[in-house]
Amino acid sequence: MALRPEPPRLSDSLPPTLSPDHPLFGLGYAEPVRVRGFTRLEGEASPGAAPVAEEVPVAFIYNGRPHVVMMGTPADLEDFAVGFSLTEEIVARAEEITRIAVVRHAQGIELQLAIPDAAGRRLEGRGRQLVGQTGCGLCGVETVAEALRPPRRLPKGRPPVARAALWRAEAALPGLQRWNAETGALHAAAWADDAGAPGIVREDVGRHNALDKVIGALARSGRNAGSGFLLVTSRASYEMVQKATVAEARLLAAVSRPTGLAVRLAEASGLTLVALLRGRTANVYAHPEGLTGPD
Repeated sequence: MALRPEPPRLSDSLPPTLSPDHPLFGLGYAEPVRVRGFTRLEGEASPGAAPVAEEVPVAFIYNGRPHVVMMGTPADLEDFAVGFSLTEEIVARAEEITRIAVVRHAQGIELQLAIPDAAGRRLEGRGRQLVGQTGCGLCGVETVAEALRPPRRLPKGRPPVARAALWRAEAALPGLQRWNAETGALHAAAWADDAGAPGIVREDVGRHNALDKVIGALARSGRNAGSGFLLVTSRASYEMVQKATVAEARLLAAVSRPTGLAVRLAEASGLTLVALLRGRTANVYAHPEGLTGPD
């Protein structure tokens, strides 16, 4: 999806002005990674410096109404806006988002989105204007019913993914994590094609944010997650599975372990769930028929 850039429009109520010596001053304009000093304790104390991953409040504003604030990495924000809106089922298609403006403030960033009036009214009915922590995947959910949405049934009959493609994707991903290589503090998510070549890679301090960014980038480019597979450098929690199924992925692979609820949801939806993908080994927790061999 190609959106015509628009000049940023400030929200009706801006945050208070900060003094230059305030620790949050300029946070909304921060780069994803910044070199910071530290004191090294190894024998005698000595000064040092290293890149540090930034963490910034990102507010989602729909039709002028605040919805939620997510803590994330200030990069690929248009992808984040589209992916979050899709995986949270705020809109059904990326084309329903008619405007995205990234507005930076002294203390954070606003993503101002225009969506259809009907979608906006549904969103108002959720009644949440909360702050999500970095690791939050269901931020602002107020009821168990909202959290445990009925699993989507994925289309049947799609071709399986070759095991060799999993091994290639996992081996290639670390070399594409530029910011994590510098900081050791960011998760990554990727979409890989059937040959195992990662075509889209996004990094974020929040694992859910990274996956949302990949799904948003796919939607904006007109590609479908099911034409390849998704890979994440984190555990496979149920909200990660939920996001993958909304995107109609056929396979989600994680380098860490799954949760029991993630396995239940993958089984119910038809998603092939792979975990502990490391080197040329992995565990398939749901729908092993979605993979084919030999290696």
